[in-house]
Amino acid sequence: MESKDVCFCPLYGILDVIAKKWALLIIGLLGNEGPKGFNALQRELKGISPKTLSKTLKELEEHGLVERRVIGTSPPRVEYSLSRDGWELRRRLIPLLK
Repeated sequence: MESKDVCFCPLYGILDVIAKKWALLIIGLLGNEGPKGFNALQRELKGISPKTLSKTLKELEEHGLVERRVIGTSPPRVEYSLSRDGWELRRRLIPLLK
């Protein structure tokens, strides 16, 4: 397949996720600062509601861009970080930002 014959159909699915207001900001924050808990993300993303943050994190996780890890403390803590694909997306976005 030549580059001119690339199907852009998968863009519809990924755009549904990353085109949302907070998705790329979450990816950028996790990429710049490393793993974070839910409350830390909410503090840093001023203006995001808990419901929106939760939904966005779940969608990013479902699409393999963010990983969710439960830390067995008492009470249990949840930490979010970029997956391999999340890091790759972030890496490819940097030239667009520059």
